[in-house]
Amino acid sequence: MTDPIADMLTRVRNGLASDKITIVMPGSGMKAAIARVLKAEGYIKDFEMSQQDGKPMLTITLKYHQGRPVISKIKRESKPGLRVYRGNGELPSVIGGLGVAIISTSKGIMTDREARAAGIGGEVLCSVS
Repeated sequence: MTDPIADMLTRVRNGLASDKITIVMPGSGMKAAIARVLKAEGYIKDFEMSQQDGKPMLTITLKYHQGRPVISKIKRESKPGLRVYRGNGELPSVIGGLGVAIISTSKGIMTDREARAAGIGGEVLCSVS
């Protein structure tokens, strides 16, 4: 697998499209950090890291409101073939601040708002609305 983050986002999209409650995928620290941001922003209900046959697994509980998915769009921005880095003043604003961009910074994975407040930039991993 060349892009595990894109695989994670695709699994979330597919799970939402098929009205799944939970989705399970291979886990990593980066995926857990992205899930932590999604939970803090209210896009997913919960996530859990576990071990299955000695390998880390990430289980995400998806969130719905009145039968419709809370996440309407989730898109990978920075890809292995074309990394997208932005400075503090150039961080994207998703739908005028209604959505969230997830940024990988030197201080860890955080939202675009948190990165602006901290005065740091980084790699734009994905955008969620």
